[in-house]
Amino acid sequence: MRVLQLRAYDGRSESLTIADVPDPRPGPGEVLVRVAASPINPSDLAFLSGRYGFTKPLPAIPGFEGSGTVIDAGPGLMSRYLKGKRVACTTADPKIAGGTWAEYVVTSAQLCIPLSKKVSLDQAAMMLVNPISAWAMVDEARRAGDRAIVQTAAASALGRMVIRLGKRFNLRVINVVRRPEQVELLKHEGSEHVLNSADPNFDAELKTLARQLGATIALDAVAGELTARVLRAQPKKSRVLVYGALSMAAVQADPSSLVFEEKRVEGFWVSAWLARQTFLSKLRLARRIQSLLATDLKSEVRAKVPLEKAVDAIQEYAKDMTAGKILITP
Repeated sequence: MRVLQLRAYDGRSESLTIADVPDPRPGPGEVLVRVAASPINPSDLAFLSGRYGFTKPLPAIPGFEGSGTVIDAGPGLMSRYLKGKRVACTTADPKIAGGTWAEYVVTSAQLCIPLSKKVSLDQAAMMLVNPISAWAMVDEARRAGDRAIVQTAAASALGRMVIRLGKRFNLRVINVVRRPEQVELLKHEGSEHVLNSADPNFDAELKTLARQLGATIALDAVAGELTARVLRAQPKKSRVLVYGALSMAAVQADPSSLVFEEKRVEGFWVSAWLARQTFLSKLRLARRIQSLLATDLKSEVRAKVPLEKAVDAIQEYAKDMTAGKILITP
């Protein structure tokens, strides 16, 4: 089969090449998926440069999520049940050798979700990273009784999902972006509170809004200095969930925020969150996520490219991650 193969964790395009490798075979509890589509996500870019939560033995096949049809199955009740079905699947597990930027992938049956007939393979390809992360973090805010959310990288695909879920569940959302055109984009889409972190009055405006609205939870995809600025602006006993590091910098936090205002910084990783859910919870979650893929959890697709053009597509996506998803279609 043809795959996009990674030969070094250095983030360089020269370390990616198209290769022919033997077709994989599913083992016990595993399925073989003929891949229809797989998106490029920020987590994939982190993986390519060795900055994700794990690496895989080189040469590796990248791609953490995708969609397709199960064409073979190893021994096991769940794997046999999935044979012949369209699924969304993930390989975001260090025990899974392959990746979805390939014609075929073997993954655990537990990491696949059978699809409703109403869900397209393109939308399903983007179902298991952003939509579930957005749902899980908003659900965390709801369960904790938070009335408002601050979020960074708000113009991203995930950020816009959080905005729509906030409207659905009557949660106010304060959106932090870093460019004037992103402010205009979100306001055009109906967001009430949008702040540019590059503006000179940003810190004062964020503090005023966060305390007026009671934004005691923040969702941070940027890390670095911005984490400290958000935490400083929030009311006492607030928290920041860090789920990304787009700044490629270590999280910062003022000791006074942590000690005297009883604020805290926590990490959020969707793979770990999913692992804590029961099987029945995952089934209910899958149904709910699929029902919202065309509305609140919709991802815009700006291009679909074959494997041969994937390296250029990765570079294009890295330059502008808010212009829509790029799908690799092996």
